[in-house]
Amino acid sequence: MERSEFRGTPARERRNPEFAPSATVHDTAHIHAMIADALRFIRFSHTIFALPFALGSMAVAAGGFPGWKICALILLAMVFARTAAMVFNRLADWELDQRNPRTAARHKLLPKPAAIVLLAFSAAGFVITTRFINPLCFWLSPLAIALVFLYSLTKRFTHFSHFFLGLALSVAPVGAWLAVRGHFDLAPLSLALAVLLWVAGFDIIYATQDHEFDRAEGLHSLVVKMGIARSLAVAAALHWLMLAALVGFGWLAALGRVYFGSLTLVSAALIFEQRSARSLDVRGINRAFFQSNAFVSVVFVAAVFLDLALRPR
Repeated sequence: MERSEFRGTPARERRNPEFAPSATVHDTAHIHAMIADALRFIRFSHTIFALPFALGSMAVAAGGFPGWKICALILLAMVFARTAAMVFNRLADWELDQRNPRTAARHKLLPKPAAIVLLAFSAAGFVITTRFINPLCFWLSPLAIALVFLYSLTKRFTHFSHFFLGLALSVAPVGAWLAVRGHFDLAPLSLALAVLLWVAGFDIIYATQDHEFDRAEGLHSLVVKMGIARSLAVAAALHWLMLAALVGFGWLAALGRVYFGSLTLVSAALIFEQRSARSLDVRGINRAFFQSNAFVSVVFVAAVFLDLALRPR
C-alpha cells in the first residue's frame, strides 16, 4: 500500500487495522441509548410540570426577563435538583419497584452503582450552582435538597405523602424568586401553595393505579386510606383550591387580563383530568396525568410571559 493512502487516516485506525468506522457508530449509538435510559429512569419529560412555575416566578420577580446568566443558573439548578430527587426516589423504592408490575422495568434502565453516582453528582451540582446565584440560595440549598428527598420516604409512615410531593415541587417557584430578588415575598408563597395543591391532587389521581399494590405492601396513601372514589373527590377539591391560589398569585403579582383569562383554560384542563381519572383506566389516568398537567404548566408560563410583555412600561 502506498504511503499516500495513509494520509488523513486517524492514528487509531492506522495502529489497529481491525478498527472500522462502524465501531465508532456503534459506540455513539450505545452512548445515546445509555443517555436515553438515564432520562427515562428519572422521567425527564416530567420536568415540564414544575419548571414552568419556576420560570413564571422568575419572570414576575424580575418584571420581565432577568438576563441570560440568572436564567441559565435557575434552569441548571432545577435540572440538578429534580434529577437528584428522582434518583433518590428510585433508590429508595428499588426493591418495591421490582415487585410492582407497573414499575418492574425501572431498575433495569440504570445499574444501582450508576444511580448512586448520578445522585451524588446531581445533589452536589445543585448546591454548587446555587453558590453562583446568591448567598441566600446557597445557604438554603441543603434544606431544599432535604425537602425533595423527604417525599420518597413519607409513604412508609403517612397517608399524606401526596402533600409532601407537592411541598417538594413547590420549592421551585420560591427558589426562582429568591434567585432573582434575594428575599421572600407573598407572591411566590401563593404560587408555591398553588403548586403544592395541584401536585398533591394529581399525585392522588396517579396513586389510584397502585391502590392494590400499596395496600398489600403496607404503604400509605390517601387512596389506601379512603378508597378510590373518596380520594378522587379530595383531588378535585385540591385542584379547585389550587385555582384560588393562582388567583391570589395573580393579584399579588399585579398581573392582568391575559393571566386571569388563562385560568379558564387551566380549569378546563383540570376538569378533563378529573373526568379521565374516573374512568379508572390506566391509559386514561396516564393521559390525564401527563397531557393535562403539562398543558396547565405551559398555559401558566405562557400567560405570565405574555402578560408581562403587554404590561405598559
